[in-house]
Amino acid sequence: MTYYEEAMEMKDEMIRQRRDFHAHPETAWTEFRTTSFIAEELQKLGYEVLMGSDILDEGARMMVPDEKTLKQCAQRAIKEGANPVLVDRMKGGMTGCVGIMHFAKPGKTVALRFDIDSLFVAEDPAPSHRPSALGFQSKHPGLMHACGHDGHATIGLAVARLAAAHKDRMAGTLKICFQPGEEGVVGAKSMVRSGIVDDVDYFISGHIGLGNYHDSSLVCMTQGFLATDKMDAVFTGAPSHAGAEPEKGKNALLAAAQAAISLHTISRHSGGSSRINVGVLEAGTGRNEIPANGLIKFETRGETAEINDFMVREAKRMVRAAAMLYDVGVEILPRGSATSSNSSPEMGEEIYQLIEPLHVYSHVAREQKVSGSEDCCYFMSRVQEHGGQAVYMLYGTEEAAGHHQSDFDFNEDVLPRTAGTIAFLVEHFGNQ
Repeated sequence: MTYYEEAMEMKDEMIRQRRDFHAHPETAWTEFRTTSFIAEELQKLGYEVLMGSDILDEGARMMVPDEKTLKQCAQRAIKEGANPVLVDRMKGGMTGCVGIMHFAKPGKTVALRFDIDSLFVAEDPAPSHRPSALGFQSKHPGLMHACGHDGHATIGLAVARLAAAHKDRMAGTLKICFQPGEEGVVGAKSMVRSGIVDDVDYFISGHIGLGNYHDSSLVCMTQGFLATDKMDAVFTGAPSHAGAEPEKGKNALLAAAQAAISLHTISRHSGGSSRINVGVLEAGTGRNEIPANGLIKFETRGETAEINDFMVREAKRMVRAAAMLYDVGVEILPRGSATSSNSSPEMGEEIYQLIEPLHVYSHVAREQKVSGSEDCCYFMSRVQEHGGQAVYMLYGTEEAAGHHQSDFDFNEDVLPRTAGTIAFLVEHFGNQ
């Protein structure tokens, strides 16, 4: 029996698992229940399970919620069935886990990465939205798996089952990384800096949909993810009555507004694509008060890490200049980042030559250019820098709506098909 056939026999179980994850979404660094369920399953399958500081560089984490929020989310997870012992191992929001299995036959080290977090999106309650119609909509108000990470976690567990069931076919070492905090690109850097993939020869990750919206299709490698930095600039001035003593005020609103305009004047880079965007501007308390506080939330992107670094330097210069112009203070806070990366052409071509003749998919594409950013690029770059190869694939599926939308959903047929593909590739590359 092939991996695809076995995966298809697991389809109903995978759908149940995906819908359970979907109903219990958890955002970055609060994935206590999700991690607990994954870790327990990996342990049952015989994997060594690493958690906490064994897989995360605590100092490299970004946008970690406050202790009160973390405690509330941990308690909610336990109430919803999480293992209290495992939740305790995730104190401080050290979520995510890595399952490791060493096979008897010597071979290469293969690593997989699956992101597991959800979004701050309120799910569509309309009966036209399948999760709402079938009763597996989010149980957590304001949170939703609106990007397919519930499916990614499910696929990762299915691959773990298939690999464990066929130890005799496998070789080398398999590492399955279940990463917290992909949304906002706040999680991968921490996991990569732990060194967990430094010995990896072949690395595989990917995404449901993401521009590949056709059922029964596969993109073997992607190119073009942009490096990015997310930042907040907090301006602090001095309040004063706008009519009585305007000269005593220091206007943080004007500084923030000036910065927002100035950021969009940064020169484009001749070396490749570059981006800048201010998405939020907040300031002021009333029409008759000189605003003492201002906030902008912005991001830079670049086709390469070097181009993005140029954008970051210029952005910080512009923000500080705006603060100086209005004689107010400013603090620039990092809120997420990802480097740029491209799939290894040799590995992508090899995957194409392996998968296309199997006729499992109606369409197999060698590569596709993507836009946007993905913190999986930290994994890919680290593996490539250490002499390994890495690919980021796209798992084709029809979607009910675009990613990050309140009525997002996907065709669950993609789950077993993808799990079978990845298990097949784990065997192939481990035996290289």
